[in-house]
Amino acid sequence: MFRYTKRTLVIEIVTILATAIMLLPFWILVMGSFKTGPEILSSSAIAPPASPTIDNFVALLSPSSMQSGNVFSGLFSSFVITAGSILCLVVLGALAAYALTRSTSRWGNRAFYVFLVAIILPTQLGTLPLYIGARNLGLVGTPWGMIVIYTGMLMPLSVFLYSNFFRRLPREYEEAAIIDGATRLQLFTRVVFPLMAPATGTVSILAGLIVWNDFFTALIFLNGTPFQTLPVVMYSFVGSLVSQWNLIFAVVIISMIPILIFYSFAQKKFIQGFAGGLKG
Repeated sequence: MFRYTKRTLVIEIVTILATAIMLLPFWILVMGSFKTGPEILSSSAIAPPASPTIDNFVALLSPSSMQSGNVFSGLFSSFVITAGSILCLVVLGALAAYALTRSTSRWGNRAFYVFLVAIILPTQLGTLPLYIGARNLGLVGTPWGMIVIYTGMLMPLSVFLYSNFFRRLPREYEEAAIIDGATRLQLFTRVVFPLMAPATGTVSILAGLIVWNDFFTALIFLNGTPFQTLPVVMYSFVGSLVSQWNLIFAVVIISMIPILIFYSFAQKKFIQGFAGGLKG
């Protein structure tokens, strides 16, 4: 029988305090987005707004607002680049990982270790040669170019995650499909890939978070173009609206909503992916 002891009480108190500390920045962000400009400067950061207002969101999203064009443009660019990158990483990463894990030659293991090395190396090391190569190919300043760049940067992560799942997948599924007359493409699309739903959820969420929140790469490759992503747009607000933190907090909240919605739909597969289980 479970006994509620003093040790249990202490653990609960520590857990509650740790949770409150971790949620404090989010609380400040939400409260600040509903405050007016003068109030956010005069009141305590953790104090709730005296008169909550949605004027900050109206100022950012209203069609008549000067900032709305930048916000909607940033949202659209971020959505296109993130969705395109996730699609390419799922399709190409799954195919590459399946080929590497099912290969019986030595090159399969060697190529897999090359992907592991690419995960370890800092991305910033290749920024200069990557920019020169992308500029020569006409990929700088376009969302399609960013999709190609992000796909190349995150492909090692996608291959690594998919490979771990493919190694756990029993070959009996594939052997049964081959006996039934399935081609290699049918085997992958109808048998293997549907079983990789937990891995697909993990790759989609991790890649989506990285691409959606990335600032450095988007600043380097999209700076000064009409296709700037939302993090770069937020950076311009910080530079031009230093004293209007209420608007800055509001645009941060706007940037969080799409990725939170996406996570709420994919979190089940994401958790299954981290648990490492396959559902038959």
